[in-house]
Amino acid sequence: MTTRRTLLAGAGAVIAAPAVAQERFPSRPIRLFVPWTGGTSSDVQIRSAAEGAAQILGQPIVIENRPGAGGTLHCQALASAAPDGYTLGQMHLSVIRRPFMVRQPQWDAVRDYSHIIRLAGWMYGVAVRADSPWQNWEQFVTAMRAAPGTLSYATSGIGTTNHLAMEELLERVRGEMLHVPYRSSAEGVTGVLSRQVNSIADASSWKPMVEDRQMRALCVWTENRVPSLPDVPTLKELGHDMVVTSPYGLSGPRGMDPGRVKLIHDAFHTALMSEAHQRVLNQFDMPRQYLNTEQFADFVATRADYERAMVQRLNIRLD
Repeated sequence: MTTRRTLLAGAGAVIAAPAVAQERFPSRPIRLFVPWTGGTSSDVQIRSAAEGAAQILGQPIVIENRPGAGGTLHCQALASAAPDGYTLGQMHLSVIRRPFMVRQPQWDAVRDYSHIIRLAGWMYGVAVRADSPWQNWEQFVTAMRAAPGTLSYATSGIGTTNHLAMEELLERVRGEMLHVPYRSSAEGVTGVLSRQVNSIADASSWKPMVEDRQMRALCVWTENRVPSLPDVPTLKELGHDMVVTSPYGLSGPRGMDPGRVKLIHDAFHTALMSEAHQRVLNQFDMPRQYLNTEQFADFVATRADYERAMVQRLNIRLD
């Protein structure tokens, strides 16, 4: 005979079952913010990694390009999204740096995000039109010293890594140039080709123009010379102890479940280490700079201290 106690126990089990059941993750597409225009080196690299990770996770990873604001237009949307693993975004140095350049920061890169994996870095350099009078970096420096503030350089935005690195480089060579920020590195390349600016200091979007002999590279900011540009010196070879690659990765909103973080990390790690993805990195001369979840979180925290000091030293403000 069924007792009242048995009925209540059974009902309790039925009620409790959904609470302990674990949703399969992911069970629907994942959105990934890329804060650059389509076709740029970072966009192509992240798309490639996302395609590989999606095959492992069993769900599409949909790229949503949000260019502008020096690559930080996606930051608030990412920070305010549900921490369920279905919204991710690129975490790069400008995201860490920008709060130190405004009076009222809208996010804190250390506290407001769940950092998942560091992926790669950029190949930066300075390039000019092929028909310009400057055959090398030394001639370019001589020209900028002769007419301070007359020559100009393009970047993908105020306060970006390439902007700050170029300002530091100008300090080192005792030169002065006009900074012209564009919404993207691709627009900066167009600016050089159309003679709106004299040069570009940015990631490798200018490299195809160098290969087509429309532009000339004066220097690269990598540790060693780039194999596809063997005649272009590094900053270290030019006497400056500077290596600038601006490593970046993927993060989600604060408070993500560690299990879901691990699933996403492992899928992207497998994709990052694949031969197919290495070919993409080689295409843009991008260094693979992997860090796991804990290491990446430590990197962001340490880098935040460095960026705060750098912004204060160079006195770069956005408002």
